[in-house]
Amino acid sequence: MSRDPLVVGRVVGDVLDPFIRSAFLRVIYNNREVTNGSELKPSAVVHQPRVEIPGRDMRTLYTLVMVDPDAPSPSNPTKREHLHWLVTDIPETTNSGFGNEIVGYESPRPTAGIHRFVFVLFRQEVRQTIDKPGWRQNFNTRDFAALYNLGPPVAAMYFNCQRENGCGGRRYHAVSGWT
Repeated sequence: MSRDPLVVGRVVGDVLDPFIRSAFLRVIYNNREVTNGSELKPSAVVHQPRVEIPGRDMRTLYTLVMVDPDAPSPSNPTKREHLHWLVTDIPETTNSGFGNEIVGYESPRPTAGIHRFVFVLFRQEVRQTIDKPGWRQNFNTRDFAALYNLGPPVAAMYFNCQRENGCGGRRYHAVSGWT
């Protein structure tokens, strides 16, 4: 049985095919480094994270994709994958701020259940024009990588996130009754 958190968390399968990690990816929200499977509240991920790609060669470029494979809910992911962020041409040794933002960061706001938010890093063979997708829902990371000849991912990471105040069930409000 695999101990790879990307396999255990079904990121490999739902979003990615199996791949061999060949790059490092650091995702930092408010000075807190994300680890695979960590739990973050929506209030902690309002602003885009700092995404660092350690290395030695600034001529090596990367594309970063952030998706939610559990939209609108993990039990019924009809909008899988929801695209939250897309940045290209990130030089190795730097961070996402040095790249070309194609789709602006959209902060996670899950309404039902525990959602996985997945960062996928691809090494670019060449600097190329990548078109902004026409919509965010039903994005497909595999198809995107194939369309732009990005090859398999070189790194990936995910965190879990759910609504701040519970599991999304009904709540009683003393003034207005059931909502």
